[in-house]
Amino acid sequence: MSLIADWLLRHSVVMCLLLHSLVLMTFCFHNAATSCSKSCYCSESDTGGKTVRCSNMRLTEIPQDIPNDTQRVYLDFNLFTTVPTNAFAGLPNLVELDLSHNELSLLEPGAFRGLGPSLQFLDISSNKLVSFNPEAFDGLRSRANLTNNPWHCDCNLQMALPRVDLEPASLAGIVCQTSDPEEMGVQGLAFLLAPAIDLCVVMKRTTDVAMLVVMFGWFSMVISYLVYYVRANQEDARRHLEYLKSLPGIQGKSEESSTISTVV
Repeated sequence: MSLIADWLLRHSVVMCLLLHSLVLMTFCFHNAATSCSKSCYCSESDTGGKTVRCSNMRLTEIPQDIPNDTQRVYLDFNLFTTVPTNAFAGLPNLVELDLSHNELSLLEPGAFRGLGPSLQFLDISSNKLVSFNPEAFDGLRSRANLTNNPWHCDCNLQMALPRVDLEPASLAGIVCQTSDPEEMGVQGLAFLLAPAIDLCVVMKRTTDVAMLVVMFGWFSMVISYLVYYVRANQEDARRHLEYLKSLPGIQGKSEESSTISTVV
């Protein structure tokens, strides 16, 4: 009996230690998932969704410790200049993201990767965005506020807009501050509302001219080759004829023909 009691005691201690470790790990993971970012303020809604507010904190980089059960993040009025790739990849429940009133000039490819299924509203207004990078919005189908940015409207923008899945009305927020070519007169206009304007017309003309130049070059090469070929063949024919005339048999026949002609 003592052996059985000792065996049960030892195994009970091991089980207790395992359970204790499991509880501790669960607590740690839960705490990591639900704790608030050290740079922000957090609140819970009645439905259990977490809101993280990092507004006006003079942050220069996107916080990496935002809880992964967060539904709304406010990062407005900070000093961000770039949204890096996969900046919010660990937030699968995010429905609203506010990045307005920053210094953003670059959205890297995949900046909002992972937010496509959940995100409903994105605000990147009042920044310093000039170029529209469709790869940054890959997979997003949400509404977006794109207003109050110094957008540069050119052929690249015209070709990029059909490649994004953002709510179409959101793209009306792209108001051209500069354009290429300048004479198209789109400054101050919402590019989406000016469908008759073709900013790729210069590129198309340049492409057409380049094609004509290439075709003319090939045509010139062909003509030059034909002229060279004809001249080379003429020279070869002349040399061949002279060679035939220089042969003795040919000369003898020529003399006999001349004598017979004279006798006749």
